[in-house]
Amino acid sequence: MATVIAAVSWCVNGDWLVGVGSFDMTGPAAGVNMIGYANMDQNTAGIHFRLRARTFVVAKTVDGPRIAFINLDAGMASQLVTIKVLERLKSRFGDLYTEENVAISGIHTHAGPGGYLQYLVYSITSLGFVQQSFDAIVNAIEQSIIQAHESLKPGFILFNKGDVENGGINRSPSAYLMNPEEERARYANNVDKEMSVLKFVDGESGNSIGAFSWFPTHGTSMSRDNKLISGDNKGAAARFFEDWVASKRTKITSSNNTSGIVELMRKAETIKATGGKRCSKTSSQASKVRKNDGSLFVAAFCQSNVGDVTPNVLGAFCIDSGKPCDFNRSSCHGSDLLCVGRGPGFPDEILSTKIIGERQFQKAADLFTTATEKLTGEIDFRHVYLNFTDIEVELDGNNVVKTCPAALGPGFAAGTTDGPGVFGFQQGDTEINKLWKKLRDSLKKPSEFQVGCQKPKTVLLDTGEMFEPYAWAPAILPIQILRLGKLIILSVPGEFTTMAGRQLREAVKETLIRNGNGEFDDDTHVVIAGLTNTYSQYVATFEEYEQQRYEAASTLYGPHTLSAYIQEFKKLAIAIAKHENIAKPIASPPDLSSVQLRFVIDPFGESPPNGINFGDIQQDIKLPTNGWFKRGGKQKPAATFWSANPRFDLLTEGTYAVVERLEKQRWTPVYDDDDFSLFFKWTLDNNTFINSIATIEWDIPIDADPGVYRLRHFGSSKSTINSTNIYFTGASQAFAVF
Repeated sequence: MATVIAAVSWCVNGDWLVGVGSFDMTGPAAGVNMIGYANMDQNTAGIHFRLRARTFVVAKTVDGPRIAFINLDAGMASQLVTIKVLERLKSRFGDLYTEENVAISGIHTHAGPGGYLQYLVYSITSLGFVQQSFDAIVNAIEQSIIQAHESLKPGFILFNKGDVENGGINRSPSAYLMNPEEERARYANNVDKEMSVLKFVDGESGNSIGAFSWFPTHGTSMSRDNKLISGDNKGAAARFFEDWVASKRTKITSSNNTSGIVELMRKAETIKATGGKRCSKTSSQASKVRKNDGSLFVAAFCQSNVGDVTPNVLGAFCIDSGKPCDFNRSSCHGSDLLCVGRGPGFPDEILSTKIIGERQFQKAADLFTTATEKLTGEIDFRHVYLNFTDIEVELDGNNVVKTCPAALGPGFAAGTTDGPGVFGFQQGDTEINKLWKKLRDSLKKPSEFQVGCQKPKTVLLDTGEMFEPYAWAPAILPIQILRLGKLIILSVPGEFTTMAGRQLREAVKETLIRNGNGEFDDDTHVVIAGLTNTYSQYVATFEEYEQQRYEAASTLYGPHTLSAYIQEFKKLAIAIAKHENIAKPIASPPDLSSVQLRFVIDPFGESPPNGINFGDIQQDIKLPTNGWFKRGGKQKPAATFWSANPRFDLLTEGTYAVVERLEKQRWTPVYDDDDFSLFFKWTLDNNTFINSIATIEWDIPIDADPGVYRLRHFGSSKSTINSTNIYFTGASQAFAVF
């Protein structure tokens, strides 16, 4: 009886218990390959802005059913990450959070450290498994869930949806045209423009605590040549949204600096660089502008059916002639390497990231502000593991087909207009030359069954039949449905194309309505959460598979992959609609942590050159000829410091870079390396080739306060004597901004 009373009292001021959390998951910022483009030369060398794990938890009662959705500023989810997170949650919470009700989704940035997936094909370019990348993600997920769990309080959830204009275009329009004309005629566009937004409200105070949105566009505004860690356009949108909410809640306080530019310059001239000094491990955390104390608003921009959607909305052009690329093959003069997409800020990829991020943020903010539809009803969920290499699929009631072991076709090697692949391949290729055939067969010659099963795809890499030194590709995949009243979230472990996603959503919605005894109707909302719980590349429609562009060539389990997903999701939907349990297959994904190859070497103890301290200035700020910097101007203050490899300490929930403003006699942090305007860049000194240097560069926002500023660097090294970490800091000379 006491438990019932407690549960009722919890929900007096809301329909649900709601909680949100966020935690820094920024991985190694030096010398670790980024995941996404499979470019061996794209190794981390600094931070544009930090990566975060953002979580919402919704429950009915304190100990009752709940769901936890975690959105990662990462390329994709990882099966091994999911396994280890669930182990930690089991240890801490018992059976409260399990594989059934926890969804871990990636935004698909191509600018985050790799090496955290367990299947071999995804860790080749990262030179195997990178423990530091993995640990940063797992720890952040756990901490964000803890924060959301501990902040649970009675509240409301509002839903809204609307179109994002010019947030993405179809990068494989010729493949989209392969879909039946009558099906295409039902849609105005060849991409989904609709964004869905959840608004979380504290039932007692009425304050909003978070917003989660789903919208499909690739995390490829930053190019394959970028080496700065970045959440790309979705990470940028989250930063813009969270700062927008913070600015509305906080009374705007300027520096109250009424000094003229001459006085500011005179004051700045008297303040020289500090020189490097030792500091504590927590010093950088104390200099964070946004303190993660659990009170911060959490905004997440989640991924959806993104498979064929690019943010490079100006289209794809030949880099030699400037003319549009070949429509069917996305190549120029037969070369895939010459065809590259252009973002709205072309040729500035930072500007393109900002623009696409702003378009998502602005629409989300509008939907958030105008949301009125309250979600009420039940919390429910269904989850199952399936062996996708051997699913029998019923087509039209009597024709039975099967999925195949995983395989990649030559169109995969061609890459996309977002990031061209290997010379000698084009999208749409269904043949491979003798040289590539010999190389393929030296790794693993595909079986006759596999060759026939994958047609019209020609097998370039037979990943599903390759098990040395361990599995190259996943076989057992999770699928999951989460329900919040009339909102249905489909957790899919890959990248569905636009039409594939539409078919899945419609099939699930029809199944719910048909079997729900009036519980579901046309007002039921179905969203796809892409790249969730694990990663298995792409899912194209049967018709798109025929053309074998990149997305089809990367559809691992053969031409009937989508049909298998639809069939199995319909089973989960029936179970949800009828409030029934589902039979659990015996199979579950393996934990391959003990067999991972690891070739990335940890940094050795590092010392600065003789007579120099860590944190000393190597190159101080070069002032403009007029002696001051203009807000929103093209000239950017930058300073270079003697530093150490950032991998010695990730400075989690801290910062490597800070902009400080002089307030009377005190220096106040106003921007850090979680800001879009501040850049932390790492490299080795060109003269010694063994000493690290860190450059901090500030793109001064037009709304920055006039005043006296300086740049500060934090870092860490490891003693060569006893292998303990040492921490240091240093600041540049001051400069005037007006």
